Amino acid sequence: MKTAADIDSFIADFPEEVQRILQKLRAVIQKAAPDAQEVINYGIPTFKLKGNLVHFSAYKNHIGFYPGASPIAAFADDLAAYETSKGTVKFPIGTPIPFELITQIVKFRVEENLKKAEAKKNSGTKTSISKAENNA
Repeated sequence: MKTAADIDSFIADFPEEVQRILQKLRAVIQKAAPDAQEVINYGIPTFKLKGNLVHFSAYKNHIGFYPGASPIAAFADDLAAYETSKGTVKFPIGTPIPFELITQIVKFRVEENLKKAEAKKNSGTKTSISKAENNA
């Protein structure tokens, strides 16, 4: 598969049935993370918000959804019907995609990224204050 310049080009390379699934998945992610930026990262569609949020792709027999390890653990019971690994979920093509669950996972990732960014920002502020105090 060639590397696409954007998500529209990426999706256009798949059969029509898969394109419909990918477009719906994209719309679900956009709705759950309206402030996220769309990019191609690692050669696949990626949503970024204060860092990578989620990725997705399509293969011969499944749709790959890549939210990272923490949501896979947090939603393990809900994902039990699907093949998962550390940061991956495989949704078989030809079976209903659990878009409501994907929405919940994306919102979980949004909160996770925002908290991480805030903690990083605050730790930088504390470091600056500590350095200023030490220099006084």
